[in-house]
Amino acid sequence: MLDRLSRGPASVSELAAPLEMTLSAVVQHLKVLEESGLVRTEKVGRVRTCRVDSKALSLAERWINQRRKLWERRLDRLGDVLAALPDEDQAKDSKP
Repeated sequence: MLDRLSRGPASVSELAAPLEMTLSAVVQHLKVLEESGLVRTEKVGRVRTCRVDSKALSLAERWINQRRKLWERRLDRLGDVLAALPDEDQAKDSKP
């Protein structure tokens, strides 16, 4: 849904059309996205139009990137530790 909305506003029906889920399930997903602040909706008559809140999406992207960098550093350190361990085959060969 976010991918579709990143291309522009869409009605709930337009969002639901390509998905293999009920309209009620789509509405539930949109409710979660709206409560998180990632999506804003506006009802005009009987049509509810949804759009991405670009500021909220930028904040989420920044948070994800910070977490990704943190985990990359941790995994790099783990890789260094594992690389420094003696090779298992060499350890077996050196035992009397």
